[in-house]
Amino acid sequence: MGLQEGWYDFGLSSAQEERAKRLHEENINIDLLFQGPLSPKAIPEHISLKVKELCEPYRDEPMVYSAMPAQLITRMSAAGEIPEYKEEWYKSGITAGNRELHLNDTESLITSMAEVQLQFDSADWLVKALKAEDIRRAKREGRKAGIITAQETDALGTNLGLLDALHSFGLRILQLTYNNQNLIGSGCAEPGNNGLSKYGRRVVERMNELGIITDTGHCGKQTTLDACAVSSAPVIASHTGAEALYPHMRCKSDEEIRAIAATGGVIGIFAMPWFVHEDPGHTTIEHVLNHIDYVIRLAGIDHVGIGTDWPMSDLEWSLVFFKEQIAPKLGFAKGDGPSTETVAGLEQYSYFSNFTRGLVARGYSDEDIAKIMGGNWLRVFEQICG
Repeated sequence: MGLQEGWYDFGLSSAQEERAKRLHEENINIDLLFQGPLSPKAIPEHISLKVKELCEPYRDEPMVYSAMPAQLITRMSAAGEIPEYKEEWYKSGITAGNRELHLNDTESLITSMAEVQLQFDSADWLVKALKAEDIRRAKREGRKAGIITAQETDALGTNLGLLDALHSFGLRILQLTYNNQNLIGSGCAEPGNNGLSKYGRRVVERMNELGIITDTGHCGKQTTLDACAVSSAPVIASHTGAEALYPHMRCKSDEEIRAIAATGGVIGIFAMPWFVHEDPGHTTIEHVLNHIDYVIRLAGIDHVGIGTDWPMSDLEWSLVFFKEQIAPKLGFAKGDGPSTETVAGLEQYSYFSNFTRGLVARGYSDEDIAKIMGGNWLRVFEQICG
């Protein structure tokens, strides 16, 4: 069997390719940091030029200029101007992916709530996943499920009542900190490595009560360990890697991985070229699979999933601007962080079946592949959210 477009060459036999195809079609596949379904390589050139023209008047406002392309792409997709939005999602075989709120401040909270709701309102094939059955039903009906998540908490201030409101809107996963220090705890870029504050403990406890999953993806080590100790429900890291394989601040230590697993939680492995391998220009899906293998050996098959976090539904010119102008403000070292590189084998979300194909190549059983590709996420989601 010849390689299809987008297939990474794992050297699979025809029988293995048939098995991988069947599994990818049968399984509930979940990407818990799903920046897709689009990517720069899947967005038509005329759309890129149109978006750049609309953004140029705001170039002197870096934060606005950087955020606008993704916002415009969302709105244009909702208006039917980018049919690739639906096409790429369906080609990917991803059953459920997160739809992200931004809680940097009140303005971003309101704006992102509107943008996320627009995605659901404009696509009859996309359902808001409030419970695990919503994901299962989407699979049965040939639809897709969106899980509402957020990576920041600054907009909450000390108003825990906002958590209730966000839960009512559909928020089901909340990351405690981004890279830096906030009222809840320390991010992974914070040199002091402080843990959860007293207020942070109250936040985790309230999340447990509401049924919001505690995410430690960008949290510092002690904040991660404290969250695992405080939470009465499973804790996750939606998108990270194994520090033992590549010592980046965004990766988790063995101690953190074991602590998350001990809560019954899941460690999601990302596909960020700069965070999983020393050479971002030559990172392949094999390197990503190495991190999956490592977590399984360390913590067990029930505690690993996928949270790619890359590539973005964005444009190459705006990603270059982000790396040069915005990433340093978010705690990334100069020259580090998202840009235009991609993992070979995941240049577009329509290539997502390479995960299943790679797991087949590495000898995993059908049952284990189902867990890695989404079953473990679904178990935690059902346990906490219903």
